[in-house]
Amino acid sequence: QVQLVESGGGLVQAGGSLRLSCAASGRIFSTSVMGWFRQAPGKEREFVAAISWGGSITSYADSVKGRFTISRDNAKITVYLQMNSLKPEDTAVYYCAARKSGGYASTAPAYEYWGQGTQVTVSS
Repeated sequence: QVQLVESGGGLVQAGGSLRLSCAASGRIFSTSVMGWFRQAPGKEREFVAAISWGGSITSYADSVKGRFTISRDNAKITVYLQMNSLKPEDTAVYYCAARKSGGYASTAPAYEYWGQGTQVTVSS
């Protein structure tokens, strides 16, 4: 069983920064592709970023490219999302996800495990 727990969300002004963390339990973490998704009210869950199990391959949604950075520390069993230059349109619940097999994926159904989400609110 894999459990994912996000933290680090909050309220920030436009242009500010936040760092989200996702602590994982279970032996699967070190071999899993990890991803971040977000869901704003009334919208579908959307891909934000993903990172390979070794951390050498990353991918980002166009809307966050150049502003967000995904990273992982397999020793700490944690994945991070550094968010800079935040915009009001980044406001959403952010979810951490793990894909137990297969390579990189940017669609939510490809990920088997999900955290409970953390709220990020960016004020203008």
